[in-house]
Amino acid sequence: MRSWWHLLKSSWHRSASLLWIMIIALQWLSYTTPIWLEETTASVLLALAAVAVIEILFPIKWFLRLLLQAVAVSLVVYRTLGQQGVYMSDPWLPLTQRLPEIAANMSPYIWFALGASVLLLLSSWWVSTKSRILMFIGTNIAAFAALDSFTTAVLWEEVAWTVFAGMAWLVSQHLRNFQMRYPRGWSYLLHYPFKVLVNIAIIFSLVILTGVNMPEVRPTLTDPYTAWREWNGTGAPSFGKGASAGTNESGTGTTAAGSTSSGYSLDNDDLGGGFNFDYSPVMTVTSDLRTYMRGETRTVYSGQGWSDNDTFSRGPLAEAEIGKNLPNTTGGKVQTQSLKQTVKLLNNNNSYPVLFGAYSISSISLINGEDSGGGLLWRSRDSELLWNNADNSRAYPQSYELTAEVPVIPVQELSKKTYAELYGNDKTVSEFLKLPNNFPETVENLAQEITAGAQTPYEKTMLLQQYLQQTFPYTNQPDLSRSESSDFVESFLFEIKEGYCDYYSTALVTMARSLDIPARWVKGYAPGEQAELPDSLVSQQGGAGNNRYTITNADAHSWAEVYFGEYGWIPVEATPGFNAPLLTQNEEAPEPDPVDEEEPQTEQDPAPVNKQNDEGGFRPGLWMVWGASAILAAWLTYLVWHHRFNLRFLMQRIRSGHPLSPDQKIIVETERWVRFMRRKGMMKAEHETLREAASRWSSERPEAAGTLSTLLGRFEQAKYSPEVIEDKDWRSVYTEALRLRKNMKPRK
Repeated sequence: MRSWWHLLKSSWHRSASLLWIMIIALQWLSYTTPIWLEETTASVLLALAAVAVIEILFPIKWFLRLLLQAVAVSLVVYRTLGQQGVYMSDPWLPLTQRLPEIAANMSPYIWFALGASVLLLLSSWWVSTKSRILMFIGTNIAAFAALDSFTTAVLWEEVAWTVFAGMAWLVSQHLRNFQMRYPRGWSYLLHYPFKVLVNIAIIFSLVILTGVNMPEVRPTLTDPYTAWREWNGTGAPSFGKGASAGTNESGTGTTAAGSTSSGYSLDNDDLGGGFNFDYSPVMTVTSDLRTYMRGETRTVYSGQGWSDNDTFSRGPLAEAEIGKNLPNTTGGKVQTQSLKQTVKLLNNNNSYPVLFGAYSISSISLINGEDSGGGLLWRSRDSELLWNNADNSRAYPQSYELTAEVPVIPVQELSKKTYAELYGNDKTVSEFLKLPNNFPETVENLAQEITAGAQTPYEKTMLLQQYLQQTFPYTNQPDLSRSESSDFVESFLFEIKEGYCDYYSTALVTMARSLDIPARWVKGYAPGEQAELPDSLVSQQGGAGNNRYTITNADAHSWAEVYFGEYGWIPVEATPGFNAPLLTQNEEAPEPDPVDEEEPQTEQDPAPVNKQNDEGGFRPGLWMVWGASAILAAWLTYLVWHHRFNLRFLMQRIRSGHPLSPDQKIIVETERWVRFMRRKGMMKAEHETLREAASRWSSERPEAAGTLSTLLGRFEQAKYSPEVIEDKDWRSVYTEALRLRKNMKPRK
């Protein structure tokens, strides 16, 4: 037993190396978990653990150890597959018949487990020097970085753990080299293991806190892969799918599918990611009112995006004829204002599933300058004017003219209407209240807390809008590394806490639905920009301003529409910096022009209602930050206590520019206890010497006479005596001053 323990102690370095390699192996298992079968992951994990334990606890000859490890891996895989429900064999069959069947069923799991075990052992054998450790860690980090950049996986946590394991590995390697070079020094260190561990913990804590508190800086250089693709004309890859603000599948034809440029997206079932602004023009709109150009709506939220992407299966359709009125979907209690719009596409390659226009289109008068033609379908429920080109026989219109009935919203009247007055027994709204069965309760609770002070659906909707606009900053490149939740909205509200229109609009729709307020998701284009006209041209037009708007890919946008019974669907803008142009009663003009999407957004202070979410438990890995903070706090406390005497004279040292001598320290300490006596009412007159004052104080407070006499003697010795004052002398003054403070406490 003693010999076995001696062998374990002598092989501590190999055991530590296996531990660090196991940590790195766990990061690769974390990456492969969504890819591999559950039984494969479990088999590999347990096999690696068994191999590492045998390697550490059985310091026997290498071929015997390998044989034992092979048997252990086989047993682990066999037991794991049995627990996972994978069919193995009939236990009543003879062993000669069972073994071939078991071997067949264990494939390919056994090969994954054996392969991972061999890699573990080879790594622990080959990576035995500092240079090889650095090469090994660097290779793993580079591999994780490449996978993080060019796949959908987010591997920042795996990289952090790999760096941690690498640092620990280098420390253990350094200690091993010290042991081999200086065996006597190593024996001395073994008597003080706590000091060694404390210093290591402090270094790790400094590195962790430094990394956590580093500012987030966007990369200024393009990575080689993206630069090569851009030079080759294929564009940068995108692995997330955007919505109308478009990180993917731009429908404009100006950007290739899968690019990271803004534009109208055709696929919204997986929202998120980031994009770059593309200011290439898409269309011009001639209109007397500045309006959002509405495209399509979505109703079915899946948890990752809007899954009802099939244009022709979302609801009933009817043929739409040019020149004839379309069924008006605005509310019965809402007045409307007619608006004519002329749309001209600026690229012959453009192709969309819909024709864009203000809400709600009531008729289409011309297509490509003609008042006849086919290919139009109307979905009354969603107010969508579809372009039917299923057989590819028609090119998308390059120009069209339409008329829309823009609702004039009675805000004051609507804000007073209750749930019962707006919806009653209206069963048609149930479709716009649906949420996934696993919709996060945290989002529902947040919506209820935000709207706790409101009573009516309109008031609650406005509070949701205000919260989203004022709490989260706008960015076209949100930091997705903070995302952990599988639900898009929960991740935005509680983890990422920044984003663009798809984030805000989806959050508003789902939060409204959680409050039983019907809502739907809409995408299209923001109003665009007007060209400035010369004053002479404006005067020729009778003083009228320019009514032509140019819309670019950067104006692609998404917003929410909320249903208010007989008042119909009303657009609600939740994205900061945007303001949906609405007509309200007693107003002759729309709201002021909204801020363009490309303007930088200033970060707002989070609303108080969001504080509970930041305090609601630890995020994975946060315990390391708290632990590092505690270690550094304890270390700083120790340093302050250990150097308390040096810090005591810090100000005097700064003023004089050099350390104080022991006699100078006594004089400084004397000045301190004299000030203390003054605070206690024992004043020293200007004409008195310190000896005279101390004599008077001794008669007034006899219990402090002995201490005052000692302090006075030390002062006079330092001030007037030629004797050499040592460091222990001023420390005795410090001690006597503490005793004086106790003697001067009020009498009971």
